[in-house]
Amino acid sequence: MREKPVLVIMAAGMGSRYGGLKQIDPVDEQGHIIMDYSLYDARRAGFEKVIFIIKRENEEQFRSVIGDRAGRFMETAYAFQELTDLPEGFSAPEGRVKPWGTGHAVLSCRKLLHGPFAVINADDYYGEHGFQALYEFLSTAADDEKYRYAMVGYVLKNTLTENGYVARGVCQTDREGFLAGIQERTHIEKRGEKAVFTEDDGRSYAEIPADSLVSMNMWGFTFSFMEELERRFPAFLEQCRETNPLKGEYFLPEVVSSLIREGKATVQVQRSEDKWYGVTYKEDKPQVTAAIQRMKEAGKYPEFLWQ
Repeated sequence: MREKPVLVIMAAGMGSRYGGLKQIDPVDEQGHIIMDYSLYDARRAGFEKVIFIIKRENEEQFRSVIGDRAGRFMETAYAFQELTDLPEGFSAPEGRVKPWGTGHAVLSCRKLLHGPFAVINADDYYGEHGFQALYEFLSTAADDEKYRYAMVGYVLKNTLTENGYVARGVCQTDREGFLAGIQERTHIEKRGEKAVFTEDDGRSYAEIPADSLVSMNMWGFTFSFMEELERRFPAFLEQCRETNPLKGEYFLPEVVSSLIREGKATVQVQRSEDKWYGVTYKEDKPQVTAAIQRMKEAGKYPEFLWQ
């Protein structure tokens, strides 16, 4: 029997620029958080199970704020991203406190998954289209001579904040709409109707097309990706030990890019015109709250999601 697609939510990161555990900060008067809206859209799309990737010390708080509530409508499970969760023969470098990155986060739920899965960030509002597209893809996706994956790409101008800079993976696609590569831009700012980026701490800026497709970490994978994450992790740790032992990160998009370069995987890009909302900075919250209210007034969401 084919396994149904599972939703995986990466929620282990603390919001350093935001100044707190932004994943559980309410965005409306009813006490919903951004994750409520992702779960609601995912459930409407067909997802019946969710795995939250969190820090073990946040479990009780997460259960009380979101897990128990969503658990009335979806099967829920918890995976813990821990610094000591490493392959045999490896240990965390002395002085390291930084998590191992998004690839390691997803790897932490390897014992809870057995089939296709979608991956999203906890603190991003994606809109319903992305969940529908991924669920439909994952319901029939099967590896053949290559791994068959998918991602939802968002238009850059729909993902920018008025309150500072953001990091985005700018996507290149081939003629058939498959992902050809991702170029990480760690500092993109909105300048009027334009978007600009810097790679030298602001000494110079270059424009980037505002209609570029970017990755917001919304992915669809067959289980083979979990196996590849596990297989490639030791080599990353070896390199990290030599080059950046305290801060090196095992990034999910970099593993995807490697598989594409090696000719082992294709990634079908599903374009979404939905506007992204997130709380990268505390100043972003009023805009998110206002947008949620507008969508409720337009009938897109009920006042109380889980009744």
